[in-house]
This record gives sequence, C-alpha cells and structure tokens, in this order.
Amino acid sequence: MIQTLRRLAIGLVVLLIVTAISSADTISEVLRRQPQAAGQVRVVALGDSVTSGHNCNCAAFPQMYGDLLHDRSDVPVLVNNLGVAGLDSNGLLQLLNQHNSPAEQATAAANVVLITIGANDFGDHHDDVTSGQCTGDCVSDEFEQLQGNLGKILDRIHVLRANLPTTILMTGYWNVFKDGDVAKRQYTPSGRIASDQLTVRTNAAIAAAAQADDATYVDIYTPFEDSTDITSLLASDGDHPNAAGHTLIARTLLAATPNPLTASPRQGG
Repeated sequence: MIQTLRRLAIGLVVLLIVTAISSADTISEVLRRQPQAAGQVRVVALGDSVTSGHNCNCAAFPQMYGDLLHDRSDVPVLVNNLGVAGLDSNGLLQLLNQHNSPAEQATAAANVVLITIGANDFGDHHDDVTSGQCTGDCVSDEFEQLQGNLGKILDRIHVLRANLPTTILMTGYWNVFKDGDVAKRQYTPSGRIASDQLTVRTNAAIAAAAQADDATYVDIYTPFEDSTDITSLLASDGDHPNAAGHTLIARTLLAATPNPLTASPRQGG
C-alpha cells in the first residue's frame, strides 16, 4: 500500500512538471517563472574567444567579473560563460534563436548579460586589412551586417527575458586583430593603422547599438591602449588577453555596473 501511494505521488509530480513544460512555448519560459533567490545575481556571458578565455589558461573575465561583483555586493553570483572561439555576430544570433539551446535558456534566466562580439565578422579580410591594402570599402558589407545583427541580438535578449529588468554590458575591443609586439612583427605599419581604424569603427557601432537599446557600452580600447605596455596584457599569440588582460576587462566591467545592481524593464518592448 505504501509503495502504491509512493508511485502515485511520483506520478503526480511528473505530471505537473510535464504539464508546466508543455504549456510553455520554450523551457526558457519555465525558467523565467522560477523564483530567483533573494539578492541572487545570474550572469550569462555571450561572445567569442575573448569571452571564452581562449589561449589564456586562466579564469576568463566573466568569472573574474562574477567574483568581483560578489565581493562588492555580498550576494551570490552565478556565472554561465557561453563564449565560443571563432563566433561572429551571425553565429551568436543563431545560438540565441535556437530553440531550447543553452544560450536561450541561460539568457532567459540571467539578470546580467555580458556581450563581446564583432571582431570575427571581419576575419575573411584579415590579410587585406593587416597588409594595409584594405580601405573601409572592403569590409562595408560585413560592417553593415554587424550593425544589423547587434540590434537583433539585443532584441532577442529582451524577448528571452520577457522584458524583465536586465543589465546588459557590451564591450568593445582593444583590437579586432592582433596587437602589441606580435602585430609589430607580422603586420605592416599601414596594416597596423588600418587594423586600429577598423577597431575604432567597430567599437563605435557597438556603442551606438548599446545606446539605442539603453544597454551599457564598456570601453575596453582605452584602458588597453593606455597601459604602459599592451603586450603585457596579451597572450603569446598577440590576439587574446592573458590573465592580466582578463583582470583588466573584469575590473572595467565592474566599474560600469550599477551599484546597487539595478536595471529597468525595456520600454515599449
């Protein structure tokens, strides 16, 4: 008799869970309904190899940021780093639109979203730019697509968040390609200038997208370029941050994060 009642109870719980999920369009909707622990912060980091911590062999900036935010606010901070090496803005948009993907579910449950995306959109023109042979016209199509994708990415985040209060921090880049001593060895002087110009232009597009969305643009270019030696912030490939670089990004993100952590629901969303 006891075993029968236990089976009936388990069956009832399973039925309730299935009913809740089947009545929602996505699992992310079920996640949104779950109450968040008081004071708890959930961070999702979306982006490319910079976000993932590629070639650093260290804790990447999203986890460093989460630790710093916990120290500042004294509340639990959960970090989900979904950075993917080689990801471009098209790829990120696809991940966010993929039904029940980890990116969709984690974003739906996060009240802080970190975004670093855009550098890989110009990868096909790396040699043209860094040799100094490319003018702005050679990346005009990619640049236009990036601008459109940034808006779509932000729109999708708000849909997944059901327009709930969300702090969105969008970083720029210190360089969309290599920098420091490695760039000096591998690129022509005109190529380094062209790479820097493309970086500034890319950062401006990211900043504009953030401003249009009431998100926060986080300038990474200035603290990297103003450092005593930018090479000391980069991994051996000259293309990714080392531990010191990730620390600088995390601290810059923290400085741009409201204290106390607040965000307004998207208006007219």
